[in-house]
Amino acid sequence: MSGSDAVGGSDAGAVDDPDAVFDLLDDEYARTILAATYREPKSAEALAEACDASESTVYRRVERLKDQRLLDADQRIDPDGHHHEVYAASLQRVTVELTEDGIEVDVDRDGDAVDRFTRLYEGFK
Repeated sequence: MSGSDAVGGSDAGAVDDPDAVFDLLDDEYARTILAATYREPKSAEALAEACDASESTVYRRVERLKDQRLLDADQRIDPDGHHHEVYAASLQRVTVELTEDGIEVDVDRDGDAVDRFTRLYEGFK
C-alpha cells in the first residue's frame, strides 16, 4: 500500500473505519494526543498531563488511535532498566472527498515513525 490508504468508498482493500476516524478526530483528547506526539514520542503519563485527563482516559484514546493506525507505540528502556511504552503520531493528513459513491477518506501516514523511534533510542546510548 502507498502512504495514502482509502478508508471509504469502494476500495476493497480498505481496513480502516471512516466513522471511527471521524469520531476520533472529533474527540478533543484524541486530537490533543495526536498533536502532542507529532514531533516526538510521549509516554501515557506525559499525554495525561497534556490532555489534563486521567491515564485511563488516555489509554482508551491511545488504543482507539492505534486501532485506526493513527498512532504508533514502542517500548522505551530507561537507564535504570525499566521500560514503558511511548506513542508517536503516524497521521500526517486526512483528506475527505465527496464522490458519486459517497464519502471517501484518505489518511496519509508517516512512514518514518520507526525511524523516529530509532533516533530516540540512539539518543539514549
